[in-house]
Amino acid sequence: MAGKTLYDKLWDAHLVSQRDDGSCLLYIDRHLLNEVTSPQAFDGLHLAGRQPWRLSANIATPDHNVPTSKKEREQGIAGIEDDTSRIPVQTLNNNCKTFNIIEFDINDIRQGILHVIGPEQGLTLPGMTVVCGDSHTATHGAFGCLAHGIGTSEVEHVLATQCLIQKKSKNM
Repeated sequence: MAGKTLYDKLWDAHLVSQRDDGSCLLYIDRHLLNEVTSPQAFDGLHLAGRQPWRLSANIATPDHNVPTSKKEREQGIAGIEDDTSRIPVQTLNNNCKTFNIIEFDINDIRQGILHVIGPEQGLTLPGMTVVCGDSHTATHGAFGCLAHGIGTSEVEHVLATQCLIQKKSKNM
């Protein structure tokens, strides 16, 4: 019998259940949240009267709509002049306060691109499952993680259950 790949080992270690059709429920160790894909997910939780399942597994930071100039950043959210950019950042901030999720807000020294701060802050570690509503999440695989970019409805599902519905990929 051949040995298992890292993918197989991580999958097996996080597998909660598997159906006959191959769909699986995977436990998620770390959920990274941003201002782009989380507003609708938080709305879904609010409308359903749900709370995040495991607060400590979630971390949020605005990373798509933040200003790059020091002058604008010093003004915080008010320094984002464009409504299209400011409103999602403010919404993330409000949602994190409402749901008690740790946020590295715009003025936090730890704020930055999620896929950089995860490893930088020790939030992404070998052996973890990591998800985020961003296609670049797969880069966390470089740290020995099983990492998936997920959609907004999946962001809500992970917030509510700390699990992700997925089918196992084939190995090459």
